[in-house]
Amino acid sequence: MELSEDEFLESVADALLTLASVGEGDYDMRLDVRDEDPTALRSLYAGINEMIESLRVEQQNSLAYHQELEDKLSTIEKQRAAIRELSTPIMEVWDGVLCLPVVGVMDTARSVDMTTSLLQAVVNQKTKCVIIDITGIDVMDTRTVDHFMQMARAVRLLGSECVLTGVNPHIAQTVVHMGLDLSHIVTHRTLHEALQQFVERSVRR
Repeated sequence: MELSEDEFLESVADALLTLASVGEGDYDMRLDVRDEDPTALRSLYAGINEMIESLRVEQQNSLAYHQELEDKLSTIEKQRAAIRELSTPIMEVWDGVLCLPVVGVMDTARSVDMTTSLLQAVVNQKTKCVIIDITGIDVMDTRTVDHFMQMARAVRLLGSECVLTGVNPHIAQTVVHMGLDLSHIVTHRTLHEALQQFVERSVRR
């Protein structure tokens, strides 16, 4: 069956409108393939429909991929939050006494997170004394010492006492060789000694 010029132009217009809709993101549009249409037109319409279907499938795959990616990113962020909490295990070891055991390397980001968490805990629990235990740190450089000094000053500004425990001989020698002044920070060899002194002072009061 041959198409008239008007029918041919109308068919071409339908194809262009459908492609325009696809270009705007509508992948539900389809051209009506009729048996009575010329073979060339049916082939053209069928080819366009197949292309639209392929684009629809690709769009669905893309959306699924992006959703999967967002889910993975959300999981990673939750894991990071969990790691941050695990790296800052603030424990109440006595009434009014918090202990922050520090293990591993102290960098700026971890120091900020640790200080923020500790100060919030001090305020929330009306802490009288904070014991920062560095038994798990083998090496301490100037930057690390500065982190702890800033942390101690911030704790004292909130009206709580700050004690440093677990200073090993290597760290003590390093601090002395660096010429760092820690005289304003109360130190004890062990967490047990610091807690014992706090309890004894509390009893005397």
